[in-house]
Amino acid sequence: MRPTRPRCSLAALLGLTVAGACGGGPQPQALTPLRPDSAAAAALAIRPGDVIKIQVWGHEELSGDFPIDENYNLLFPVVGEINVRQMSVAQLRERIRADLGQLLTQPFVTIVPLFRVAVLGEVVKPGLYSVDPTMTVFDLLALAGGPLRSAREREMRLIRTGEQIQVSIEPTAIARATLRELGIRSGDQLIVPRQRFTREDLGLLLSAANLVLIAYTVLR
Repeated sequence: MRPTRPRCSLAALLGLTVAGACGGGPQPQALTPLRPDSAAAAALAIRPGDVIKIQVWGHEELSGDFPIDENYNLLFPVVGEINVRQMSVAQLRERIRADLGQLLTQPFVTIVPLFRVAVLGEVVKPGLYSVDPTMTVFDLLALAGGPLRSAREREMRLIRTGEQIQVSIEPTAIARATLRELGIRSGDQLIVPRQRFTREDLGLLLSAANLVLIAYTVLR
């Protein structure tokens, strides 16, 4: 007698193929949007990792980008080391104006904090970017070259020290809200997830299904 070959169910094989292509992993956890009051409070604080862009008009030698180190210190020309722990941007500006006022006549000082934020996932140029807190999430995506066709922009997430925070689920809300209003700060990672099923996945699925049909024809 000829040995019997194991018979495979075409439906079962196709089912496994579809499951592999669509991804059977757990869905991202539903996250709570940031509260407006916590976002407003976050906007006042200067943190390690921030870069402070300082412009002293008429004095380019005193202007530039100055990082905040891990001890909350900012090293500024002439003035020296300034500790910015629990200090707002407005307070830092007044501090620098007061210190420079001892050397200059009515110095005009502007300060803009720059956050270091990583943009990862389905974007053209994933990486680390220095961003102005008045920018929106769409501006941040534009810095990274924009989302890919496979991106799920409506399900973007923010990763902060291992915790996932939902940015927003409404594109119009993202367009209006600034990074400061969303509470985004240095060290955060904006994750743009991939669609669960893309055209590329469809091509792979069709190729796999073709192989399954060939195998089924041979094994039956």
